[in-house]
Order: sequence, then structure tokens, then C-alpha cells
Amino acid sequence: MSSLLAKSWLLLGLGIAGLIILGRRQRAAVDKGHGAFIQYFELLPPPPPPPPKAPPPLTGMTFAVKDIFDLEGMVTGFGNPDWLRLHEPAKSHSPAVELVLQAGAKCIGKTHMDEFAYSINGENKHYGTPVNPAAPSRIPGGSSSGSAVAVAADLVDFALGTDTGGSVRAPAAFCGILGFRPSHGLISAEGVTPMAQSFDTVGWFARDPIVLRQVGHVLLQLPYMEMRPPRRVLVADDCLKLCLLPQDQILGAVLRSINKLLGRQVVQSINLGDFLQKNVPSLMEFRDALNLSSTTLEVLAHAMRCLQRCEFRDNHGEWITSEKPDIGSDIAGRVKDALEASSEQVPLIYRIREETRQAMNDLLKDDSVFVLPTVPDLPPKLNSKDSMLAAFRSKAFTLLSIGGMSGCPQVHMPVTKVEDVPVGVSLMARHGGDRFLLDTVVALHASVQEEAKTATSNKTILSMGKNDAAEAAKEKGNAAFKEQDYPKAVSHYSEAIRLDGQNATYYSNRAAAYLQMCSFQQAEADCTKAISLDKKNVKALLRRGTAHEFLGYYKDADEDFRQALVLEPTNKQAIEAVKRLKKLFQANILISGVVKKGDFCMTQSRAFETRELRMKG
Repeated sequence: MSSLLAKSWLLLGLGIAGLIILGRRQRAAVDKGHGAFIQYFELLPPPPPPPPKAPPPLTGMTFAVKDIFDLEGMVTGFGNPDWLRLHEPAKSHSPAVELVLQAGAKCIGKTHMDEFAYSINGENKHYGTPVNPAAPSRIPGGSSSGSAVAVAADLVDFALGTDTGGSVRAPAAFCGILGFRPSHGLISAEGVTPMAQSFDTVGWFARDPIVLRQVGHVLLQLPYMEMRPPRRVLVADDCLKLCLLPQDQILGAVLRSINKLLGRQVVQSINLGDFLQKNVPSLMEFRDALNLSSTTLEVLAHAMRCLQRCEFRDNHGEWITSEKPDIGSDIAGRVKDALEASSEQVPLIYRIREETRQAMNDLLKDDSVFVLPTVPDLPPKLNSKDSMLAAFRSKAFTLLSIGGMSGCPQVHMPVTKVEDVPVGVSLMARHGGDRFLLDTVVALHASVQEEAKTATSNKTILSMGKNDAAEAAKEKGNAAFKEQDYPKAVSHYSEAIRLDGQNATYYSNRAAAYLQMCSFQQAEADCTKAISLDKKNVKALLRRGTAHEFLGYYKDADEDFRQALVLEPTNKQAIEAVKRLKKLFQANILISGVVKKGDFCMTQSRAFETRELRMKG
């Protein structure tokens, strides 16, 4: 009996020891793989052809697959253990997986994803959160979280993911790698568990733009063609305003690179919301039908969200209702909204989608590239409050829905780091312009990285980068001034001042616009700031003198105009102003440098006369 008891204790001890060792091995595997993989295995490509035939284009590369793609003999988990338990193994590989295998790449495993692909956070209640290699204290982004992490951690050369509402672009931005969302419908989504098929795309990640393009050629099955440089680069001003990241540092590097490679004349600014409002009439119909007071871009995002919910419900609502799977709380809330969604506006949203695609194709025709932020801010920190995550997701979706509703190809390109966290921009081309966009990334990537690196390591160059953006804002202000749109001019000059608050010209120019708007006190304050930065700024002295004269401070005005004459003795405006004020002094109109109340009408009269004088920006 004692011998039997001893053997039992021995077996129990060995079992516990085995569990401990297994647990350690699992933790080690997670540490090694940054928690990116849900399952390791090898899928080998066919043997390469014998020489002298060239090897397949992806020979020697490794890749990982998001757990949304079918792999022969394996169950596709869709980010949820109940889904994994209740579904059958796939009978064949997804065509996208088969293509890269046939091209010579080796698959080493399946990667984690957010439940039902219904998030851009990268967190999963059941499987945990993969570790963001570029910013370990922050979320990695989803729903293709594991695929992005596997690439960012240099565990594979590239990885396959899917992008419906941003599930490749967002994790690429968070992890500091390249992420490509192709034109909707160009790559077969067969063998991919659908989320919302109006927006589902097969996307991919890479660290190297050459690899990104090679994978794209395989998946898109593109014919050879010569590289063409962009003829026009559009910068979305209103999209930039949604972004809290320092665009002088990020966009500045991109624009400097474009200017060097293509020339400054190709860059143009656009307000995308205004463009869509004019060219997508059904969008305004949708706004009125739902009585929305949101901006045009927010209405576009709302329309996409409505259609996404309805399609998700149609795809999976019956299974979720009957099986009642265990779902994480954040995803469960979205699933509930989807199950309760109304289909009333769906036909209208289909029209919005088609009109948006047509409008964006017209905008981006003739080899144009659209530049916009991928996400509005740095990725949220781990364990952030639900309210903060929801607010971030809402702002991000406003930007990400542009690619979703237009169906245009979009790529996230890393640029630099802010607070030691990677940041970048998105480039977009017309629908079907995928090869052109991939070529553009290859042409720009190294130059952008070098520009950002130089700016980061050298504060003087960084200042020059700010000056580039500030000068661009000033030029916009000058253009608005010439068109006599003075409020718009003030807005652009204010942006220039925000980017470079030590430039006297920007304050002086804004003062000129304020004078035209009869905002004399603001003009006086701007001129005073300009003079404090540059005591020899004659234009600022003249404009402050004019502002003082408008306000009735004739003695101060006289001092300003005389100081301008010291610097420029032949300045006609200053000479005439001094003569005019001298006559007023001789007439004894002034008392202690302040105009008499009875003579205030004279000040007003002089103001309206001089109001017609155009101050050059």
C-alpha cells in the first residue's frame, strides 16, 4: 500500500513538474514571438525549378498568416475560441495564401487577431495582447495585431492580414512598419472569413518597401511596367487638422523628400471634406435623413459604420445568436450594436460608396497621390480606460473610412518617432493604382527616412523643416490676402506662427490682414511682437503706426512712422503719414497723445479712407 502511494506521489510530482516545464516553454515561446503567434508550423513552398530557370520571386522569404485565412486541414479561429471549437477544418488554402506559397515563401505560423476582426486595438480577452516591439507600453493595433507584431519583431519577412475598417493600416502605424491595403476587390477574399464584404481586403505588412512591392506583385498578379513618378501630390489640410501629431516633423520630412525628388510644384493642398460635399450628393442626403450635425468626413465614417454593422450581422448574426459565444466586453458591445442595426439606409449607403469611389478616382487620376494621416495620435497605452479607447477609435475611424468608402489603395509609411513611438503618414492612389502606389513607396521611403533622421539628429535642420511648413502656410496666407479673403489669410498666417513663432514677417503679415478687417488692436499687438523680434522691420512699424492712427493714438503713430523713416528715409508712406500727423498736431487736435471724444469721427473717417489701402503680405 505504501509502495503504491509512493508511486502515486511520484507520478503526481512528475505531472506537476511537466506542467511547470510546459508553462515555462509556453512563456518562452510568447517572449520569443512577442505573443504574435497563436500556432507555429511550417507550410513549405513547392521545390524551385532547376537552373537556368529563375527561382520564384519570394524564394527564401518567410511569412505569417492572420487567423482569418483558411489553411488546409486547420480550423480558422477568427479570434474566438468558441468559433474555433465549433467550426470544421478548412478543405484548402485561401487563394491569397496559395499565391505566396507558390511564389516561394514559407509560412511559419498563424497569428493572433482581435475577435471577429471587430477592433483596431489589438487586444483579445481570450488570447492576450501581442507585445508591440516598437512601443511595448502601448497597444499593437488590430485586428491584424499578430501579423503586424511578427513583422515588426523581425520574426518573418512579411505577413498577411485583412483590412476592413483599418485592420492593416492601424497596426502598421502603431508598430512602425509598412502596411498595404489594396484596391477593394482586386485580391480574392475567398477562403477568408468575412467581416463586412463591402470593405474587406487582403492586406500585408513588411519592413522593407522592396519586399512590400514583391508581395504586392504576387498577390495582385501585376504585369511588368515602368515606374512612373507622381505628377501631383495632394495634401489633405482638413485631415491634418484631425491629427494631434506634430505634422511639421512628420509631414515636413515627406514634403522635403517629395520636393527633392519631384519638385515643389507638384504639391497641392485640398480640403477633402469640401470636395466630397460637392461631389458625393448622396452623402448630404444621408446626413439630412439622419439629422446629423457632423462634419462631412464624420458623416462618411458614420455611413461606413452603419453598413459594416449590417453586413457583419448578415454574415454572423445567426451563428452568434444560436451559439452565444463568449465574447470580450468591448467587442460584445459592437456585436450587440450590429445585431440591432437597421438596414433602412443600406441602399443609400451603397450609393454613397459608389459616388465616393468615383469622386476619389476623378481626384486622383493622372498619377496623383493623396497624403493624409493614418491615425490621429500616438497609439493608446496598454490598459487605457474604455472611454479613451472609444474616443481614439472614433477619431481614427474618421480618417480610416476614407480608404474604406473609396475602395482606393492605401499604404502606411513610417517616418520618424515622437516620444520614442513610431509615427508616419498614409499615401493613397486611385482605385486600381496599386502598382503605381507600391512604386511610389519604394521611390520615397529611403529619402523620407533620411530626411526624418537628419531632422531628428540636428535641431537646426529640424527648425528648417518647421520653416518649410511655416513658409508654405505663409504663402497660402499671401494667396488668400491677394484674393481679399482676409479671415482665411489670418488663419494661414496663424498656422505659420504656430509652426515658427519667432518669425517677425508672419506677425507683420497677419497684422496687415487684421487691418483690412478693421481689427486694429489685434494688428497693433501683432506688429509689436514683430518689432520685438526684428527692430528693423519697416513694414511692421508702418502697420503699427496705421493701427495706432486708427485707434486715435496719434503720438504713438507719429513715433512709429518716424522710426520707419530712420530706417528708410525715402519711404513715401511714412513721409506722407508724418506730414499728415504734423498738421493734426499743429491744429492742436491731440491732448496727451489721445484723441478728443469730439474728434473721434475724424479717426473713423481716416480709418475708412485708409481701409482701401492694400497692405502687401
